[in-house]
Amino acid sequence: MYRKIFSMFSLVLVLAVTFSAVSPVSAQLSLKSKGGEITESPNGIYIIQMIDNPVVAYEGDTKGLKATAPKKGQKIDPNSPAVIDYVSYLTSKHDNALAKVGGQKIYDYVYSFNGFAAKMSLGQAKKLSGIDGVITINADELHTMDTSTTPDFLGLTADGGLWDMGVTGEDVIIGIVDSGIWPEAASFSDRTGTNPNGVNEKLGYHQIPGWHGKCTPGEEFNASMCNQKLIGAQYFNAGYGGNAGIDANRPWEFNSPRDYNGHGTHTASTSGGNAGVPAEVGGVPLGNISGMAPRARIAAYKALWSNEDGSQSSGFTVDLVAAIDQAVADGVDVINYSISGSTTSFDNSVSISFLFATRAGVFVSASAGNNGPGASTVAHNSPWQTTVAAGTHDRYYAGTVTLGDGSVYFGASIDSRGAGPADLVYSANVGLAGADPTEVRLCYPGTLDPAQVAGKIVLCDRGVIARVDKSLAVMLAGGIGSILANTGPSSINADLHYVPTVHVDHVAGAAIRTYATTAASPTATLTGGEFQQAEAPAVASFSSRGPALAGAGDLLKPDIMAPGVDVLAAVAPPGNNGRSFDFYSGTSMSAPHIAGIAALMKDAHPDWSPMMIKSALMTTASTMTNMDNPIPGNYFGYGAGQVVPNSADDPGLVYNSGWNDWLAFLCGQGTALLSANTCNTLAGRGYALDASDLNYPSIAIGALAGLQTVKRTVTNVGPAATYHVSVTPPAGIDVTVDPAELTLAKGESASYFVTFTATSSAVLNQYTFGSLTWSHGPHNVTSPIALYPVAIAVPAEVHGSGTTGSLSFDVTFGYTGDYTAAPHGLVAADMHTGNVIDDPADDIDAALATCDWSSFPYDCVGITWFQITIPADTAYARFSLFDAYTDGNDDLDLYVWRLSNGAFVGGSGSGTSAEQVDVVFPAADVYEVAVHGWGTDGPDANFTLFSWAVPASPGSSNMTLTAPASATLGATESITVDWSGLDSGTKYLGAVSHSDAGGIIDLTLVSVYTD
Repeated sequence: MYRKIFSMFSLVLVLAVTFSAVSPVSAQLSLKSKGGEITESPNGIYIIQMIDNPVVAYEGDTKGLKATAPKKGQKIDPNSPAVIDYVSYLTSKHDNALAKVGGQKIYDYVYSFNGFAAKMSLGQAKKLSGIDGVITINADELHTMDTSTTPDFLGLTADGGLWDMGVTGEDVIIGIVDSGIWPEAASFSDRTGTNPNGVNEKLGYHQIPGWHGKCTPGEEFNASMCNQKLIGAQYFNAGYGGNAGIDANRPWEFNSPRDYNGHGTHTASTSGGNAGVPAEVGGVPLGNISGMAPRARIAAYKALWSNEDGSQSSGFTVDLVAAIDQAVADGVDVINYSISGSTTSFDNSVSISFLFATRAGVFVSASAGNNGPGASTVAHNSPWQTTVAAGTHDRYYAGTVTLGDGSVYFGASIDSRGAGPADLVYSANVGLAGADPTEVRLCYPGTLDPAQVAGKIVLCDRGVIARVDKSLAVMLAGGIGSILANTGPSSINADLHYVPTVHVDHVAGAAIRTYATTAASPTATLTGGEFQQAEAPAVASFSSRGPALAGAGDLLKPDIMAPGVDVLAAVAPPGNNGRSFDFYSGTSMSAPHIAGIAALMKDAHPDWSPMMIKSALMTTASTMTNMDNPIPGNYFGYGAGQVVPNSADDPGLVYNSGWNDWLAFLCGQGTALLSANTCNTLAGRGYALDASDLNYPSIAIGALAGLQTVKRTVTNVGPAATYHVSVTPPAGIDVTVDPAELTLAKGESASYFVTFTATSSAVLNQYTFGSLTWSHGPHNVTSPIALYPVAIAVPAEVHGSGTTGSLSFDVTFGYTGDYTAAPHGLVAADMHTGNVIDDPADDIDAALATCDWSSFPYDCVGITWFQITIPADTAYARFSLFDAYTDGNDDLDLYVWRLSNGAFVGGSGSGTSAEQVDVVFPAADVYEVAVHGWGTDGPDANFTLFSWAVPASPGSSNMTLTAPASATLGATESITVDWSGLDSGTKYLGAVSHSDAGGIIDLTLVSVYTD
């Protein structure tokens, strides 16, 4: 997992940040936080970021080297002398740095990220961190994919729609960073005779303006497999050890751009596949499919590598950054990135690569993640990326289950054959002797007893394994049909199953389960395959939701929604049971819809920036279904709404932002990101450091303390017009807009201010939603609003170091009246050493099932237990593990229960041993803490568990504070905390309580580490 070495990305981009018509910003980086901890890499590879700007941002500030940053509307040319010289300059610096510590270079990154990847020891990485010019060092990390005809549903094929107007993405290049591509798919067939561009055999690339890519030959992939549609294909596998590593560990995979899994083929087909491609599976015609931008060109960058059954692909950061870097160099216009990402940061290597890519004019569409429906699960939260939620669409394949008692239940089924009438059995009751009962219930292949299943219909519970694997289990046992039943609220999907299958929801599933297990001779009949038009869209249950953890709620994510459930597209046969087409679901499927639609916008408006395209998509999105009902949920599920491509073509007004806006935004996320001089200059030039003031198409305030005013600027991309504003105010909030009318010529920009004031009816500590719309004639430019009213706005936690020290933070008041700040603590951590063996199953539930509960400490496989007493009068309890306090490269997890009632308190299971469980105002009790050996680097791991109990009663002998004596609505004041007399080598935790006349209303934790 990523760890900061010193101020994660002092942004390289500070080096030559220059403002139009003003003096350049200082190139001096702030290195005050230099040092820190580097986590050992799981594959021995580290990403090293260097101080100079990459090619797309270099402005010519080094003597003898000409500028390489592309001008507006242009792309870089990697073959130009200036770029070649600057690349040589960067790579020589990479080589010099690496030579000082030793190691094997894996990649040079030069175009959208300046740095390199190298294989080395942890000691070498730590030594390298002290070399001049090195900004950050991060251990490599593993990422996974986020996995009707939708053009009809989205209106593209309608009379007067974009396709009807000839907007089909002609010659726009979509880069697909994914699992590769199946070049034989009809979605990527050659365009010879239809706008041929010719091939330069000497240079090895198709002569398309601005294109510099290539087709890299490899296993079962010849360079000639590229054509006028699939114009480029390359692969990146250094994170897995190169071709030899793939051959040794994933021998089924293709060491080439060829797709094994099918995920990359599906996303490429969805975004830019050819129009009108007949889709058929097993003799069943499924209609014609089309990509969103059927005349766009496709370039594939394989950086995900599949497991053998094709159910999942994953890739290391080093390969993903290399793929992005190459795509920008090649000249793509759009990048689709249907891959997992961070929920908490803007400064990881992938996000920074996309920052520079967007600076170069590349539109980036990224999946929101598949961890819904829980709150704050959305990933890819950087403002320069467009984050896409997944929704349903209107093509629904209906099926029925008719039971022997006459009951009829409806579900999803694409198989028109049906099954029955036949005997009905519940999987849990027909397992092979000795098979795991859970696996039997979930219909794992090979767990069902043919003697009890043959000729019957089997009810299988949904969960854990792929849905189609459950029908495979039924087929292998001789069953003739299956019913797939949800066990809780979730989507129902019309998959291509091995036997006729109807997928039903949890309500129908419960009723069918009762009948199958209680009726004397239960029977069922399945029908399916009937197409129906359904009400849509609805947010997919799996789609990750906001509010975003990154940015403290001041940036509304996801941005927009597109179809992501049961999307039919081309796939790779090896990972899809020989099929050339299949239905996939996931935000992996929604992101390429937006990538393709962005390509249409590039075609129609080549002068629009990526943020203008994003704005057009967001401000014209719909929050209504096709039956004129509100989409269930709120902006945290569907963003600005369901994309409406035809409306986005003529949005009227757009919200644009660029390089300096993003730098200022990053400054506002923490002073370590950019030098103080750069941030001060940006603020002095009027760029917004507060994320709520970023010129974004949506408005979000994560802590509205009384009142706040935000600024927005719109640009008219339509004819001269006068726009009038209207507001649907969030509940309990007064909203004023100044001015309320804007008269703009074509191309003219103007700013306005929006003031939000919480009224007495505002519900505190709960989000409230509204919208703001500028209207003129057919144009309605709508911005969603999400606000979180609070009595005071304070940081949740502040950090200090040293046995003696001081820090300050701000408090903003949402009321006028009494206010008291008081210290609590600091208290030193209680440290508990332990040893845990590795859990071979990597499953906490399975580990708990092995426990002997007869006496404490409980004897379990892969779990070590502690009992920790939290006394009365505790304001805050914390239980923590730290990477630095294990004896190796271990991945330990943490879980906490109350002893008195067995209530589960919380758990933490990241990809490292950095785990934390917090309890606010905990009940006095004994708390049982489980340290789970999810992944140790040997048979076991030694570790130290830390715990704190911060007192609820004010008072402290080692911490004092200076704070305001009263509150004034909307005022921001400073609180200073001082501490002294702490022991060295210890981790302390305390708190500052914030109280009004009625008592404590909030806490700010104070953590001080002296180790």
